[in-house]
Amino acid sequence: MTKDLPTHADVIVIGGGIIGCSTAYHLARDHKLNVVLLEQNRLTSGSTWHAAGLVGQLRSSASITQVLKYSVDLYKKLEAETGLQTGWKMTGCLRLATNQDRWTEFKRLATTAQSFGMEMHLISPAEVKKMWPLMEVDDLVGASWLPTDGQASPSDITQALAKGARMHGATIVEGARVEGFEMSGNRITAVRTVKGTIKAEKIVNCGGMWARQLGAMAGVTVPLQPVKHQYVITEKIDGLSADAATIRDPDKLTYFKEEVGGLVFGGYEPNPIAWTEGDVPSTFEFQLFEDDFEHFEQHMEAALWRVPALAKTGIKQMINGPESFTPDGNFILGQAPECANMFVGAGFNAFGIASGGGAGWVLADWVAKDEAPMDLWTVDIRRFSGMHRDRRFVSDRTLEAYGKHYTIGYPHEEYQSGRPLLVSPLYERLKARGACFGSKLGWERPNWFAGTGETPRDVYSMGRQNWFAAAGREHKAVRETAGLFDQSSFAKYEMKGKDATAALEWIAANRIGKAVGSVVYTQMLNTRGGIECDLTVTRLAEDHYYIVTGTGFRTHDFHWIKDHIPAGSACDLVDVTEAWGTLVLMGPKARDILSVICTDDIANAAFPFAQMRELTIAGHRVRALRVTYVGELGWELHMPIAATGDVFDALMEAGDGKGLALAGYRALESLRLEKGYRAWGSDITPNDTPFEAGLGWAVKLKGNTDFQGRAALEKKAGEPLKKMLTGFTTTREDIVLVGRETILRNGQFAGYLTSGGYGYSVGRPVGYGYIRNPQGVTPDYIMSGSYELVVAKETVKAVPHLQPLVDPANARIKA
Repeated sequence: MTKDLPTHADVIVIGGGIIGCSTAYHLARDHKLNVVLLEQNRLTSGSTWHAAGLVGQLRSSASITQVLKYSVDLYKKLEAETGLQTGWKMTGCLRLATNQDRWTEFKRLATTAQSFGMEMHLISPAEVKKMWPLMEVDDLVGASWLPTDGQASPSDITQALAKGARMHGATIVEGARVEGFEMSGNRITAVRTVKGTIKAEKIVNCGGMWARQLGAMAGVTVPLQPVKHQYVITEKIDGLSADAATIRDPDKLTYFKEEVGGLVFGGYEPNPIAWTEGDVPSTFEFQLFEDDFEHFEQHMEAALWRVPALAKTGIKQMINGPESFTPDGNFILGQAPECANMFVGAGFNAFGIASGGGAGWVLADWVAKDEAPMDLWTVDIRRFSGMHRDRRFVSDRTLEAYGKHYTIGYPHEEYQSGRPLLVSPLYERLKARGACFGSKLGWERPNWFAGTGETPRDVYSMGRQNWFAAAGREHKAVRETAGLFDQSSFAKYEMKGKDATAALEWIAANRIGKAVGSVVYTQMLNTRGGIECDLTVTRLAEDHYYIVTGTGFRTHDFHWIKDHIPAGSACDLVDVTEAWGTLVLMGPKARDILSVICTDDIANAAFPFAQMRELTIAGHRVRALRVTYVGELGWELHMPIAATGDVFDALMEAGDGKGLALAGYRALESLRLEKGYRAWGSDITPNDTPFEAGLGWAVKLKGNTDFQGRAALEKKAGEPLKKMLTGFTTTREDIVLVGRETILRNGQFAGYLTSGGYGYSVGRPVGYGYIRNPQGVTPDYIMSGSYELVVAKETVKAVPHLQPLVDPANARIKA
């Protein structure tokens, strides 16, 4: 290893585990950058060296599955490049199901695998026994078999990546503990280490369980928690094949892999033990905790039942080491919102070996180009917010997420720890009226309202859940009379300044500089023309704009806008989320109800669609935005947060006798599906252009105004679309769609659903997904096909739709 510390680098990578070495390797190999990797002790000495080394690939995100598939492909060929072995064995992986809900989950996963182009089979207990003779299978319903999964040696892969990085020109310095950063504003200019100071343009924090405290040195929040994770290495077991498949036994919370003739087994218990909420000692090098056999006993008992031969097998070693976990079970990648030139790759939730190769690949690309190369929202550090600075909240939520690692993944399941954290002024009012709350980025939001004799509590299942009828009632009210939604959790920003219009015209794909009072629905695009934000911009004054976006995108969208304001622009962006409450009144009777408590003229001629007016309601000035996400006449009413209760009470009184019903997010989802409104993060993502998503009407290509992403869209304008978002209904009414179901056109793979649910007005399951064809997709191509959806391995007839299922002419919206 290089011992001398260079004085300068293009990029400094901090951390010599598998993620840091992979990132350095890809920065040097793919982008030819001057890279210096700093490791405080020795390579792999944090948690990489004691990782179990299981490598699985299938995830619920197509992009993350692609990342993990890349890892496998890299590990296969890394030895040929570097001459160092990686310990990679493609043993395949068996996942065991012992109950019907788990089996349904596996059937859905098998459909997802089909959608993502992965091989996955569902097999019988007898087939499992044939593949793994030492296993007890009497309790099995079946198993899934992923033949391309496997296992690897974490230390060997890391050393091979490190050698590869050096071969491509990177410098690795061990014993170079970081002591701090030199800053200029929100940028790091140099890194101070025990070996000296080194300047750099960009910093990549791959510090593993030290990533949180490294981030804190630069004011960056990296929400992770080290958790004690144990596994056992056994002596040799007679009859165990060297190429035995890895086993995941989630109903017994355990996993197994073959190692040197014996087994490695461990698990994910419901009562995990956090290590520390404080700083991790920098001297924790190649260290473990004392064995905790009492805590591990639950896994020992499960393992002995599943593999009876273990009762006669000696234990070679118990490993009890720290692993970094995150509050939602997904790892952390991307540019830190608080620091312009720090990127993060951390919190890999015990699948850092599976992720390492691919995570380093995409993170290096992100660092080099200042833009994620694909849709990485599920792992983007900007999915977090200020609430994640609370160490106790992060610890409690992370332990809950760890405990769910192997539990059944029911649709719509909510976390429970740390709640309630953020509430609107209406929380107690809504609770008293039967609200069943969910949580989004800390905000308590009503998902549905229990009726007489119903309990406001979710009962999870793989079929229709207990809120189905309640959401249907709320849906019916919005379509036939009116519904009132509390959406105070909306993220809200204001931009002011003489250059605000010019800045927003550059960042937004739609035309922003319309008359004062205009409300513009727009996307914001990356350099590939992909959709990074989906929001509304309201012009309050010549140099003053009000921006509203989804609750969960608060950090992401704020920093996307801020980071893309042209240099030198005279404008400021401010987050005003907590300053404004939001009530959304929607339905055919919305105007009748609003007119009872408002003396302003709200007739269509005076207050048309896509306009904002200030109204007086209950003595308060209210920003009323005439927009809709449900396909009905209505308004978003934004009032100072302290006025929310007064406005709510006035609306409820005015709606008494007019059919006004409280409605929640479950109904909102079904309403928007029927209307074909897109949801960012599922239907529209950084991988999708507005034209592919059917949103080309919101792009200002006809004018001469330049904007971010315009060049990419113009380049594609003369080419046929390779995919097009399409709606589907199933001919069967009892099907449950949740997304990622495979779309078959004329019996052949054509895509998969991006979202799914139920349309109560049409009485059918509804889904959306991209129809794909390398030769091009047109409306005629879509409508000329015969379609089926594969739902949990069952094929059902489906009907395509290119128009909204309800009110396709938008007559109701513009009434």
